[in-house]
Amino acid sequence: MKKYLILPLLAAAMASCATQELFLNVTQPAPVTIAPEIKTVGIIDRSTPTDQTKSLDNLDKLLSLEGTDLDSIGTREAIKGVTEELAANDRFNEVKLLNGLQFRTSSLGGLPVPLTWEQVEMICNENGTQALFALEMYDTDTRVNYSTEPTKIKTPLGSIPALNHIASMETLVKTGWRIYSPSDRAILDEFIVGESIVFAGKGINPVAAVAGMVNRKEAVKEVSRKAGHIYAIRLIPYRLRVTRDYFVKGTGSFKIAKRRAQLGKWDEAAELWQVETTNPKMKIAGRAHYNMAIISEINGDLDAATSWAQKAYSDYGNKHGLRYVRILENRKYNEEVLKYQEQR
Repeated sequence: MKKYLILPLLAAAMASCATQELFLNVTQPAPVTIAPEIKTVGIIDRSTPTDQTKSLDNLDKLLSLEGTDLDSIGTREAIKGVTEELAANDRFNEVKLLNGLQFRTSSLGGLPVPLTWEQVEMICNENGTQALFALEMYDTDTRVNYSTEPTKIKTPLGSIPALNHIASMETLVKTGWRIYSPSDRAILDEFIVGESIVFAGKGINPVAAVAGMVNRKEAVKEVSRKAGHIYAIRLIPYRLRVTRDYFVKGTGSFKIAKRRAQLGKWDEAAELWQVETTNPKMKIAGRAHYNMAIISEINGDLDAATSWAQKAYSDYGNKHGLRYVRILENRKYNEEVLKYQEQR
């Protein structure tokens, strides 16, 4: 029987003091779903600016003290990050880097208009790919702040007062991505990843302070590659920590079951809850039904958990049960999405 890891319990100060909180680790579907039959994908770069946009971009570089080749270097690293992550993921049989294609974008600072489906179909047909990952945007925006502080400079005649110039520079790296699926003419995802880097330098004048910011290009390369990895893992399911409340008061059995649960003996706690499901008091029976839903989810039986929660609400008026049914239905839907995503 499928089990879920139960993390250490944390007492919850609920208004009624009748419940405690537990944590579960559940697997969530990947944010992006790609049809299982798609096995070969291509990666393209269409983030190069048009001549008109390029002139604006060059002005921005001049004003923000960016290097003239920083964007092109960062673009290559972002593409590299996506390629590495997709190649490491056994989701695809082949990942093709389509370097020979030339694209330009008229958008600066945001995602451009998507490729036409005729373009997408032509690229896929000519390169033997079933879907396209496109770097639609790459932009670095840098802001510099100056300040000064008193210092002393040693000279042959002794120390003399001076000002130390301090420059701090923050570079925001933004990458924008789309995934095109030509078979159903669907854009499966569009997403922007932003990462920032902060540098600082000191000098006897502003120029020297900026010159003191070393290794900036390497840092931008690293962050750009990381942005590529971050985007590619949107295809991978992930673990999420969620909370659940369970009842610990009502009868002596609930108190004993609470202590068993605190020791991790959940099945032994469930034995006591099971008995209380036939308690003549509706309030007690409703709590017991609700707790049986909890143990069923812990044991991975979402259908049984839903059934117990439904009875807790419909037959015994336990309001927690109604809210829990909705949570469980969402989990069951996510389980179906996961099964689809994991098809090979």
